[in-house]
Amino acid sequence: MKLDRNFYSRNTETVAKELLGKTLVHRTKEGICKGKIVETEAYFGDGDPASHAYRKKTKRNFLMFEIPGKSYVYFCYGNHWLFNIVAKESKVPGAVLIRALEPLEGIEIMKKRRGTDKIKELTNGPGKLTKALGMEREQNGIDLIGDTLFLEDSNENFEIVKAKRIGISKGKSKLLRFYIKNNEFVSRK
Repeated sequence: MKLDRNFYSRNTETVAKELLGKTLVHRTKEGICKGKIVETEAYFGDGDPASHAYRKKTKRNFLMFEIPGKSYVYFCYGNHWLFNIVAKESKVPGAVLIRALEPLEGIEIMKKRRGTDKIKELTNGPGKLTKALGMEREQNGIDLIGDTLFLEDSNENFEIVKAKRIGISKGKSKLLRFYIKNNEFVSRK
């Protein structure tokens, strides 16, 4: 069952935790690619200096202020795209970075896009997973309630580890990274 808008219209940290175990689906011209979300990071606005929405609304971050349940894809460090999901309560900006997936379907397509046969290396990082799933600027702003890029529910049980976010210079002490304990596809333990 596809996740609906109500799922994303809640506290960003809560959504970041509850996205774990859900299936990310991307329908492309090459075929369908699916992966189980195994690692996320939550980003807020005010009070979160690591967030793009920390200071104000801009051309780059405007989606974090918009309707929950949309994709927020941006170019990072001049070499890869990062996929986020807008998840927030009412007027508070927020998004969840999807850091790692466990590949489920379309693995041969992912291998070709990433140029590797190592399944553990396909989607164990935010830049790797966007390349494997064929996600770039064109996926920015897509409504995740649609049929091209969306998330499916699951009812799997697992233990969640709470940790510091990775690759940021400000807001390092906040424990807003979440991952499935003992999952081999997590980017960093």
